[in-house]
Amino acid sequence: MKYTSKIILFFMAIFLFSTTACQNTSSTDQTHELATFIENKVEVTISISSDKNGQALLLATFTPQDASLHLYSKDIPRNGVDGLGRPTLLELTAQSQMKAAGKLSESIAAQIPAFEPKDLLVYPAGEVTLTLPITLPEGNDWVDDEISVTYMACSDTGCRAPVIDKIIPVRIPIQ
Repeated sequence: MKYTSKIILFFMAIFLFSTTACQNTSSTDQTHELATFIENKVEVTISISSDKNGQALLLATFTPQDASLHLYSKDIPRNGVDGLGRPTLLELTAQSQMKAAGKLSESIAAQIPAFEPKDLLVYPAGEVTLTLPITLPEGNDWVDDEISVTYMACSDTGCRAPVIDKIIPVRIPIQ
């Protein structure tokens, strides 16, 4: 009986250690999905996270639903280049309680296109994530807020209608 009790205690200790060791206790690795929608053949997922220094980050992942579709750079003019294309943007609205705490960055660099105009920078076909460092409002509850996205998806054979300044309601966790 003593021997059986020791074996049981040994396995319980291993079990407890392994479940504790495998848990992610860092809050900096948590990402909360805030909203998802599909419009004009692009799925957009809005999330909030933080970096290793605790800086709050607002993310928008733009995933074209067709492998041939590409999006335009965040750095082209709002009205495109010579009226062509629209930038891929993640922005805070004037009513937002969040505040920008840095510059918008992209997960993949835009490229010079093989067609004219050459300053109509495009992301390679596929997913791109934009990240905006933010400051959250004071408090320790969830807050209703809103953000804005803009994008336009195109392929070699044509473009989808642009989505311009689409307001997305979100509920953000603050700590």
